[in-house]
Formats: sequence, structure tokens, C-alpha cells
Amino acid sequence: MQQAQISKKRKFVADGVFNAELNEFLSRTLGEDGYAGVEVRVTPIRTEIIIRATRTREVLGEKGRRIRELTSLVQKRFGFPENSVELFAERVENRAACAMAQCESLRFKLLGGLAVRRACYGVVRFIMENGAKGCEVIISGKLRAQRAKAQKFKDGYLISTGEPKKHYISEAVRHVLMRQGVIGIKVKIMMSHDPEGKMGPALQLPDNIIVHEPKEELPPMMPQQQEEYAAEEA
Repeated sequence: MQQAQISKKRKFVADGVFNAELNEFLSRTLGEDGYAGVEVRVTPIRTEIIIRATRTREVLGEKGRRIRELTSLVQKRFGFPENSVELFAERVENRAACAMAQCESLRFKLLGGLAVRRACYGVVRFIMENGAKGCEVIISGKLRAQRAKAQKFKDGYLISTGEPKKHYISEAVRHVLMRQGVIGIKVKIMMSHDPEGKMGPALQLPDNIIVHEPKEELPPMMPQQQEEYAAEEA
């Protein structure tokens, strides 16, 4: 997005629109391949777009054909000069902790005709079995009858406010176009603490209390034993 000198406000708005449109395009194109977000890095030489997905092989395509097609589409749509934009695929290490991937998984389960409750409980169980601290799945719309309603499926411990929410909560929303109408899915996952910062945030929860094991203490001596001990010392 090389343009003439523009004001800071316009630049932030333009970057936001670019990120939103790119994310929407990739989520529609790569939804089946476990698309889990995008990161844009702008360097003086080129713009790098890193696509995070659970199945990177499908994103790359046969001999990298699909990623080249996506690069060409992005370049033409956003008016990048030739060879100034490059797309990379990055594999998501723990797909159970990625709300986007789980949302897409639930979406395809519902489109495949699986019962709502069974699909939701399956996703919740999979998330919790893979080391998450807590999760919540909200599904709303015309689920069985003509009347729309919302259902919540919750497990574990889940925070909803404060600074730790920014680090610990992964959240995603998807819309499923079913025959009876549109169904909305919202998945919230609370990741567990990881000191290395790989499988979860390295930042410790502020209200987390560590209770240490008591130290080994010698039994208190009786006055008589103390006198004997003093006599031995002398």
C-alpha cells in the first residue's frame, strides 16, 4: 500500500481497512484448511503476510501453487507493485487453543448435519483435553424450532475482564448459513499459563497464589533436653 504522503489518521484507517478485508478474504478462502489469523509485516523492501493455519500443506498447495495464486490475488486487489508482497504459511502449534480454528471446525460439523449439542460438546471436550484452562461455546439462531434461541456450553475457569483477558482469552465468531437461517457461533478459550510462552501466555495471572511446601523443621526441644544439650556442649 505505497501511497503519497497521507496523514497519520488516514494511514491508521487505511491499515485497519486493509487488515479487515485481508482477514475476511483469507477466512473465506482458507476456512476449510484451519485458517487461524493473519499477520502483516511491512519492511522497506517488501510487505510480508504471514497466514496462520492448522493445515499448512493445504494452504501452500501442490508445489506452492495455491500460495502463489493467493499472492497474485492480494497483489492485484490492493495494488502492490510487482514482487513487493510475499505470503507465508505458519503452522499453529496447538490448534485446541486457537478459537478461530475451533470455530471453523464447529461450523463444518454443523454444515455436515451433526446435531448442535453433540457438535458443541465435542468441541468443548477437545479443547479441555488439550490443556486449556476453560472454554465457552455460545450458539444462537433457529436451532430446532422456528423460534430462535441461544445455548451456552461452558467448562473450566474463564475470566472475562481486565488486563489478563487480552493475553489469556482467544475469541472468535462465525456465521453458519444453514437451510433454516443463519446460526451464530462464538468460541472463547482461556489458555493455561506457560513460562516459555509457547503453548500459552508467559504472563502470570495477577491473582494466582503459589502455596509453597512447608520447610522441614526440627521438633521443638523440652527444657530438660536443652539443659542436657548445653551440658554436652560444655
